[in-house]
Amino acid sequence: MDSRLHTLLTIFSLLVALLLAGCTSAPSHPVGSSGKYHGRSHVRIRENWYRVHKGDTLWSVAWRAGVDYHDLARWNHLRYPYTIYPGQKLRVRPPWGTTSRIYHSRHGNSGKKKKHGAKPPRRHRTKKGPSKHAMKWAWPMRGKLVSRFSRSNPEQEGIEISGKKGQKVRAAAGGTVVYSGSGLIGYGKLIIIKHNEEFLSAYGHNSRLLVKEGQKVKRGQHISDLGVNNTGKALLHFEIRRYGKPVDPLRYLPPW
Repeated sequence: MDSRLHTLLTIFSLLVALLLAGCTSAPSHPVGSSGKYHGRSHVRIRENWYRVHKGDTLWSVAWRAGVDYHDLARWNHLRYPYTIYPGQKLRVRPPWGTTSRIYHSRHGNSGKKKKHGAKPPRRHRTKKGPSKHAMKWAWPMRGKLVSRFSRSNPEQEGIEISGKKGQKVRAAAGGTVVYSGSGLIGYGKLIIIKHNEEFLSAYGHNSRLLVKEGQKVKRGQHISDLGVNNTGKALLHFEIRRYGKPVDPLRYLPPW
């Protein structure tokens, strides 16, 4: 065999081997047991628009965007039951010159038209003022409080309670299940409950979901079994949202 032909065949064989090795190598990003990417704990929507994916609901999109689902529906001209479709483009930030539902509900609409391009009034912080819906909350699970809420840290928008895998997780208050699935990266198997027009609560890192979307639940009802987070620890991630914004659950839960 010609020496030059032999050299070319050797180089070609090496290139094929390298390509095959690259195709079968492990992914560079950490992957959870579900096969979904778990690089950041909770992936937030920070753009002005969002393209709907399969499994999304209005509540799950509003949750990731950190906005009130009423506002999200209004900005996109959606009416109850707020059906959205894969591929649909949703506005997840208020159009310029509009105000939030919270502002109108607290201050009323004067009926005066706003000047085009005028800055919207500053949104009042949700931590001020008493809730207009008196609610009785209960702890979702017994265990050790290992992480507290932090308003300044987007990775600590709730609390984390350690327990044993398979431990019962209970609804912190009565309401309707508006999300039950594993489509929100960083939460694992997640349940979101709508309690009224003001409050939502979420329960993340479950091993088994026992309730479905649209189902009514009572305070203390067994809704799921505890699973593990992406580091293998048996932790319940619990959040309370008021008008779409995270609030400190310890302000609402009874003394331990």
